[in-house]
Amino acid sequence: MPALAVTAVATALAMTTGRSPGGLVAVAAAVLAGQLSVGWLNDLLDADRDARVGRRDKPVASGAVSRRLVLVVTIVAAVAAVLLSLLSGVDATLVHVVMLLSAWAYDFGVKATVFSVVPYAVSFGLLPAFVTLGGPGGHWAPAWLVVAAAVLGSAAHFANVLPDLEDDAATGVRGLPHRLGGAASAGVASALAVITGLVLAFGPPGPVTTAGLVAVPLSVVVLVIGRIRGREAGSRANFNALLVVALVDVALLIITGGAAL
Repeated sequence: MPALAVTAVATALAMTTGRSPGGLVAVAAAVLAGQLSVGWLNDLLDADRDARVGRRDKPVASGAVSRRLVLVVTIVAAVAAVLLSLLSGVDATLVHVVMLLSAWAYDFGVKATVFSVVPYAVSFGLLPAFVTLGGPGGHWAPAWLVVAAAVLGSAAHFANVLPDLEDDAATGVRGLPHRLGGAASAGVASALAVITGLVLAFGPPGPVTTAGLVAVPLSVVVLVIGRIRGREAGSRANFNALLVVALVDVALLIITGGAAL
């Protein structure tokens, strides 16, 4: 699902740049291949840890899929991501390679350090640049859009690990969210999600759009409700609120980013 979500966002942004249908397919294919390589590599490297905590939702850890096969498709996907990026030009390809190196570094061990959020910030932050550099009249994405994407990616990191904090801790993974703890990480994710909305609302030149005026207060209300209801034992209201706000931020990213591109 994360791979499809990132691919959808990249393709939606590319649509606002005036790309041809072929160009849109090239963006989607390159981003999807890269995301698959990152996800598969993560499952491959985590197979032993996932098996120790009984993660039956992980085919590699459970033995349903051979590690050799996953290694092969991971390499194929990584090579395909780079080659498909070339359809968007050399500059866009170089940016995508940096994005992928950052994400692969996370898989190879950065996720277990205090710097675990950095790959998310780098890879997500560069996504708009990959899109704009490969579009008509290729140019670097506006700074506010890069910052917003980086902050949103950072929020995604804190939110994404919340359901797995205990399993990760049991297998020796101690990234920044694990060191802060569940409650603090949820708070950081919420704050970053709101900051993303503020950057998207007030970053572009000119008056604040209606979408921006609606999105930020809506996000705050949703997060407050999630925090209140999340105090109940076993409640996922806080996590679900973060997902809703993330969707609001993504929609605002596409609306405001598209208008600026």
